[in-house]
Amino acid sequence: MTLYEFFGDGCPHCQKMDPKVEKLEEKQEVSVEQLEVWNDQENAEKQMELDDGKCGGVPFFYNTETGEWICGETDQETLRHWALGKTVT
Repeated sequence: MTLYEFFGDGCPHCQKMDPKVEKLEEKQEVSVEQLEVWNDQENAEKQMELDDGKCGGVPFFYNTETGEWICGETDQETLRHWALGKTVT
């Protein structure tokens, strides 16, 4: 399973998610691969492929095992469920 967070350098919404991702990684023993898209064309293309019209912006979280995604900022509990492969409501 791969967990991705696509973000933009300097994006205020992405910065608000940083502590939540860190907490998730500490408590759940999972790793979220952070991919910057505003300055990295390869990462931007990967986001476009996985996003496929779902969000169109950052932050965008994607779980490769479940196909679940999160658009924008979210709360800690939703992020946790996403990382554990539970349905995000």
